[in-house]
Amino acid sequence: MRKKRWLALGLMLLLVLSTALAACSSDEKDDVKGDDKGGGEKKEKTLVFGRGGDSVSLDPIATTEGETYKVTENLYEKLINFGEQDTTLNPGLAKSWEAAKDGLSYTFDLQEGVKFHDGTDFNADAVVKNFERWMNGDAEKFPYFKSVFGGFKDDKSLVIKSVKADGDLKVVITLKQPQAPFLKNLAMSPFAIASPTAFEKFGDKFGDNPVGTGPFKFVSWKRNDSITIEKNPNYWREGLPKLDKVVFRSIPDNSTRLNDLLSGAIDLADGISPSDAASIESNANLQLLKRPSMNIGYLGLTVTRPPFDNVKVRQAMNYAIDKQAIVDAFFEGQAEVAKNQMPPVIGGYNEDVKGYEYDPEKAKALLKEAGYDGKQIELWAMPVPRPYMPDGKKIAEAIQKNLADVGMKSKIVSYEWGVYLDKAEKGEADAFLLGWTGDNGDADNFLYALLDEDSIGSNNYTYYKNSKTHKLLIEAQTEVDEEKRNEIYKKVQEIFNEEAPWVPLAHSTPLLASKSDVINLLPHPTGSDRLENVDFK
Repeated sequence: MRKKRWLALGLMLLLVLSTALAACSSDEKDDVKGDDKGGGEKKEKTLVFGRGGDSVSLDPIATTEGETYKVTENLYEKLINFGEQDTTLNPGLAKSWEAAKDGLSYTFDLQEGVKFHDGTDFNADAVVKNFERWMNGDAEKFPYFKSVFGGFKDDKSLVIKSVKADGDLKVVITLKQPQAPFLKNLAMSPFAIASPTAFEKFGDKFGDNPVGTGPFKFVSWKRNDSITIEKNPNYWREGLPKLDKVVFRSIPDNSTRLNDLLSGAIDLADGISPSDAASIESNANLQLLKRPSMNIGYLGLTVTRPPFDNVKVRQAMNYAIDKQAIVDAFFEGQAEVAKNQMPPVIGGYNEDVKGYEYDPEKAKALLKEAGYDGKQIELWAMPVPRPYMPDGKKIAEAIQKNLADVGMKSKIVSYEWGVYLDKAEKGEADAFLLGWTGDNGDADNFLYALLDEDSIGSNNYTYYKNSKTHKLLIEAQTEVDEEKRNEIYKKVQEIFNEEAPWVPLAHSTPLLASKSDVINLLPHPTGSDRLENVDFK
């Protein structure tokens, strides 16, 4: 009898213990996923976002690369926002704006009661100080400013004449000449408004100590590992953000990133290989997301370095590379072959440009005409997957084989992502794989930003110059008639096609994947996703 009593007591204790352990296990799971199962204490909602590379800086004006903007888009805000999945213009920190009839001035009415994460008031004075900071910089500090607004404070080419406060909540920006994409430019990620208190305090270290008005605020940065941001409890838009925390994890290898998603180590992954799309779609625990396409992947040819200082060699490169085979092998139906320097969705795209067909014999003939000496070139392969380039190393290997077939020897080299960009920007590459995701949906953001002489030292890594295209691109910036602008851009594409500073490769449809319980994520064509509405089911 005693034995049975002790046995029953033991079974009862075991049942209580197992119930407690199950509850603990359930709580731990809820903490990780961010669920609140109802009735109990609310659990922290943390989204872990796996991406292909680390950010270069968390000061959005200090760089031109997308991994930075993935984070900064959620820490800062701009005067103007783009639409949820397009580049239409919507209120941001400016609740409204009005352009003068002559296109030479813009008046912005600002949101009231907004504060930066450090408690500094957002107002007209803060906006003026941000513009003054940018205009007093240089191409090394703020590379994107020059390629968008033409120069810096003492440059005649700077399109901005003045930025002045008219009371606490009104700003007037006056231009030296009309700039057709001016408002779209202000909605771009680099031109987010930062806390003057913070950038004056931290100086060159501001990129490690970011302070904006956004839905999330900065917590920590472990280089080449993770960046953590958390909910801004004083965010001016009521009820947002839905998440308590976001962790951006750097996972360069595509298969590792996918495995982490499958195992539950991350909730969201970008840079999904097209070859993995079918398996994701067949997995009930995952969902495949497609980003609207607005990009170009290309092989850049630095025109100041032999043999690419010879236009016939550059043309030969275009004939030598089998672009269709590359798209078929590495994009698996999620891209189209490129012939121009911007995608077909952009106004002013020239359908009539023929482009270069795959023709090895034509390539050989051009190399012979050019007197190419057979010297080996360096072929730079991107070390991280990007929306326009799912696997830089494998694509470089395919190009290497194409070049060998026409008698051009090449050595594949690569560097850590930040170093790769820095060295390419300085013109140190012979031929380099790179690409661009449009920032505002305007042709100027591709043709002028990437291949005009004003953009050398920022986004024009080929160092290509052409006085005729420069004149046309400046003319297009000041032309407010859209049909006339488009005709100008079509002429520019014809010249770029002939001069061949690039081998355009592909326009991709970038893929993301997430757990099935992640909701309200709307991938943006610019590649910079705002996460304030993202939640868990």
